[in-house]
Amino acid sequence: MKVYKFGGASVKNAEGVRNVEKILRQFAEKEQIVVIISAIGKTTNLLEKILDAFYYDKKQLPSMVGTLRENHYTIVRELMGDEGQRIIDKLDAIFKQLDDILAGEHSENFDFDYDRIVSFGEILSTKLISTYLNMVRVKNEWADARSLIRTDHNYREGKVDWEISSHLIRNKIVELFEKRNTNIIISQGFIAGTEEMLSTTLGREGSDYSAAIFAYSIDAKSVTIWKDVPGLLNADPKFFPEAAKLEQIPYEEAIELAYYGASVIHPKTLKPLQNKQIPLYVKPFLHPEESGSKISASQMENPIPCYIFKTNQVLISIYPRDFSFIAVENLDEIFSIVSRNKININLMQNSALSFSICCDNNARKIEKLIEDLTVKYRVKYNFNIRLITIRHYTDEVVEQMIKDKEVMVEQRSRTTIQLVVGE
Repeated sequence: MKVYKFGGASVKNAEGVRNVEKILRQFAEKEQIVVIISAIGKTTNLLEKILDAFYYDKKQLPSMVGTLRENHYTIVRELMGDEGQRIIDKLDAIFKQLDDILAGEHSENFDFDYDRIVSFGEILSTKLISTYLNMVRVKNEWADARSLIRTDHNYREGKVDWEISSHLIRNKIVELFEKRNTNIIISQGFIAGTEEMLSTTLGREGSDYSAAIFAYSIDAKSVTIWKDVPGLLNADPKFFPEAAKLEQIPYEEAIELAYYGASVIHPKTLKPLQNKQIPLYVKPFLHPEESGSKISASQMENPIPCYIFKTNQVLISIYPRDFSFIAVENLDEIFSIVSRNKININLMQNSALSFSICCDNNARKIEKLIEDLTVKYRVKYNFNIRLITIRHYTDEVVEQMIKDKEVMVEQRSRTTIQLVVGE
């Protein structure tokens, strides 16, 4: 058995869905494949806006939900024309569930509502694609990840119960392959569920992680992430048009790149695969015949510099009000406040008089974090900054990177340098 994962960019339109069909026709004839699919295109962003309107401006909901419907119906019409009504009927049943939630009142827990509303993106995309594939005789079975990946109640960052999830996934996947006479099972990335069948999610961009959970649970032969790039690159081509493909990457190096924010792979994806020595391939979905990149238990040979840019960052510096030193008890308190606000720290630096963190600029979370910190501390902050991470840097590379830029924070190790600079 193998696991394939298609992201939102892979299925953003009818052409993308047909390309998924083409890939599955090519490879599923001789292989049993579990296919993990994200929400279509920018659906998650739109659902997040729908969630905000649900809380703060309900009069916008009909227009926003109408756009969500039309985005999916357009793909159906382009795929099947007038014959697509069977797919639309299935989507309408899902939209009815969403409408029922939005017709009520929100709870007191924003993250709980986030998971039960935003998770509709993956349900809609997989139901559309699964039904379409069956209609064009690419036989498959649809499986609901919310009943297979078991998490706790930490909404938006569900912690996976690996023992229960592995048991549920293994039993369900084996049953579907054996009893339904198919080589393809389609399920969702990003979403999961609690013991009470309440929807949870695994963190933004968590579909890669879902693929790893399925692969770990079924002892998959491999995982393939199909992307709009030739493979794993040493830089984002939006910033570096001459970015080079990395052919073979050891698990440890890929984990480091993911940890620092490489956008191709979700940070949690690699460790479960490494634990079972399951190789991960990153391949171009428009050219499936190409080799892509392979992450496995290989050796790193002749490493080249790898660049990771995180934009829209905020640098927050925290000072004791009495001008004393930053002591252990201060750090303990600061970390508690950061944790309570569910802030992920991308870089931190301690000095005698201050403690600084660099993190994503999530407006609502950052505003509350600063408010909580200022109860006991003086706080300074800079918005519109960029965090640059360079693996396997050279002095020449660093000089080129910081030319004409103000460096606010710099951290170096033997293999990695991180720079906080103004945008």
